[in-house]
Amino acid sequence: MPNHVLSLLVEDKPGLLTRVAGLFARRGFNIASLAVGVTEVRGLSRITVVVDVEEQPLEQVTKQLNKLVNVIKIVELEPQASVQREHVLIKVRADNANRSNVLEVVNLFRASVVDYAPDALVVEVTGDQGKIEAFLHALEPFGIKELAQSGLLAIGRGGKSITERVLRG
Repeated sequence: MPNHVLSLLVEDKPGLLTRVAGLFARRGFNIASLAVGVTEVRGLSRITVVVDVEEQPLEQVTKQLNKLVNVIKIVELEPQASVQREHVLIKVRADNANRSNVLEVVNLFRASVVDYAPDALVVEVTGDQGKIEAFLHALEPFGIKELAQSGLLAIGRGGKSITERVLRG
């Protein structure tokens, strides 16, 4: 089944995220990624959902999401028509013996060291799924001690915005 990236423009109201996630859960759809944050318009938030589901059931869920009072707009973002990024923090073993090798990998992937300890580094990297997977694979030999990954963030390419379309009517 293909992954679908949905961008929902919603009113910033308590409980809405629970109702949105509940629609997917009731149909047995697994949410692969979920990110929520404010938009450039006060009182509106964006929910980015990645779900692995066939086209027909997704259409049914989209129609039901549109019926929720606080959901303003839903857009499916195709990979070629959007910018999609993930953000990861990785704590990797880095002692005196391997620190320079870890730093070479960090520099190669244009990542950043955001915390230093005598036996470990916390590294931050942003990129598409392929870059993230390759970076994690490159760090594995050193010993990944901990990992925290955001949900996918996605935004349409070009000059138009999801909020602009809504605010104009």
